[in-house]
Amino acid sequence: MLVKEIMDSKHPSIYEDEPATKARALLRDLNLRIIPVTDANKKLLGKVSRRDMMTITSSVSPMKVKGIMTPARYVALLDDGVTSTFKTMLRVDVWYAPVTVSNDDKTYRGVVGLESFIEPLMKNSPERFVKDVSEIMTKHVVTCSPDDEVEKIWRLMNETRFAGLPVVKNGKLVGIVTQKDLLETGVVLPTFESRKGRFRESPKISSVMQTNLIAVLPTTKAIRVARVMVSKDIGRVPVKDKNGKLLGIVDREDIAKLIVG
Repeated sequence: MLVKEIMDSKHPSIYEDEPATKARALLRDLNLRIIPVTDANKKLLGKVSRRDMMTITSSVSPMKVKGIMTPARYVALLDDGVTSTFKTMLRVDVWYAPVTVSNDDKTYRGVVGLESFIEPLMKNSPERFVKDVSEIMTKHVVTCSPDDEVEKIWRLMNETRFAGLPVVKNGKLVGIVTQKDLLETGVVLPTFESRKGRFRESPKISSVMQTNLIAVLPTTKAIRVARVMVSKDIGRVPVKDKNGKLLGIVDREDIAKLIVG
């Protein structure tokens, strides 16, 4: 199977000279994690991700997309094999990769994500998902508190490259906060405006976290978690015991590593 057979050929892109605020709106309104950036001839130049966008704190910023875009860490090709592509994505730690025609022809054609690989395998090879989540979860989890300031957690996410953190209070899981939550609420004020004094103090995580979250027990099968991730378009699922104590977390990368070996 080739990348062109499973990629999202309708994934939107954006031109380098368009406003950065347009990229922010696309990420937020279409629930995207990356937007490939092209020139006027649709040649791939880079990408804008939620992480890149979180450096923009004003909804009226005059900055252009080319001012915040970053190079794609990996670019897949139309005729690349699917298995080798996803092994490379895992190796370089990316969940989404822009797709171009070839090494010589940089014309943008779509985006391939980890779920592009996971979803067909759930249907065709469910035996690959037989393990309990306790066997694949990350046990040493970076967490935050409802009382932490948003600015502190924004910086922590950037330093650790985590896109979401479980929220724990008195040893129990009470919520989760993601880059998406921070962008959607508009309370992110890390680099510029907070230093200018636009806000007296940073809001608390309790004001932006999700409390109606999906969590599973350690005996839950990996295929159930994979189905939830794909159907709900979520990137990570906390694992807790019957008393609500956080035991670990499973993300799309953990599922992908399980099925590619």
